[in-house]
Amino acid sequence: MPNRNHLPSPHYIDLDGERIATYVLEPLDEEPIGEVVLCHGTPWSSAVWAPVARKLSSTRRVFLWDMPGYGASISGRHPDVDLVTQRRRFATLLEHWELVCPDVLAHDIGGAVALGAHLLEAASISSLYLLDVVTLDPWGSPFFRLVAQHQEVFAALPRNLHAALVCEYIAGASNGQLDARWIDELTSPWCTRDGQRDFYRQIAELSPAHTRPITERLRDVICPVRIGWGKSDPWIPVSQAAELAQYLPGNVGIFTIPDAGHLVPLEASELLTADIASWLNHVRRDKPKTINDNAAGCLTSYSSHRI
Repeated sequence: MPNRNHLPSPHYIDLDGERIATYVLEPLDEEPIGEVVLCHGTPWSSAVWAPVARKLSSTRRVFLWDMPGYGASISGRHPDVDLVTQRRRFATLLEHWELVCPDVLAHDIGGAVALGAHLLEAASISSLYLLDVVTLDPWGSPFFRLVAQHQEVFAALPRNLHAALVCEYIAGASNGQLDARWIDELTSPWCTRDGQRDFYRQIAELSPAHTRPITERLRDVICPVRIGWGKSDPWIPVSQAAELAQYLPGNVGIFTIPDAGHLVPLEASELLTADIASWLNHVRRDKPKTINDNAAGCLTSYSSHRI
């Protein structure tokens, strides 16, 4: 796994009493043509986006964050990590970064966080690329329900058994072709004492009750959307891509990635990055020349956004 696929050391910011690991990548020799924010899912961190972020940063300023309770934001403070709290943090983080209508790429529960910030926290977003996202019912495996019922028991597992469980769980998200070094990279934050407790706590706090208000308002999305999905996603079936598109306004295009599972940014980073870059260039051409500091400034027509 070459170094170019890693993120730089995080820059920590204090936001609403929490210490959050953030990352900013940008072109070395030219002005960025746009700003894009990447939201990760569970049970990983911004590391899942690293190869895509590196490639996009050749022309754009790229912002990433490890949600509290994940990755480099794991701490002994054990903050609330439910989806309502995370979406509010994301809306506040966009303000902290002073970003006006950025493009947003969101994976897994990052989709619920980004959509929730847009629909329920009035975050202005220029466009959304939703990748294998957690939004529609049903979601949450029998393992989720088991952890929710026995969180303290799992948190007390011997360290080696916990590490093996997390490794197998993360490996099971792919289509069986993910490099073992990536599995180790995604597993390692959970293998500390704080990480072990936070792993089971974040599962226990995730609830479909927090995504249903988002689903009910999907017709209110006021930015262009594109959906990407691993055709062999073992966690969330690819059929949800078409179902999600039907809930959204406008002409929503769908990109399915052959032979990829749930971890598309690592399993098929080149194919995914090419589609994302094409999408970002497409929506950039239709952006207003001047963007106002409100959601209306992000609004563009939907009819031209199928690619």
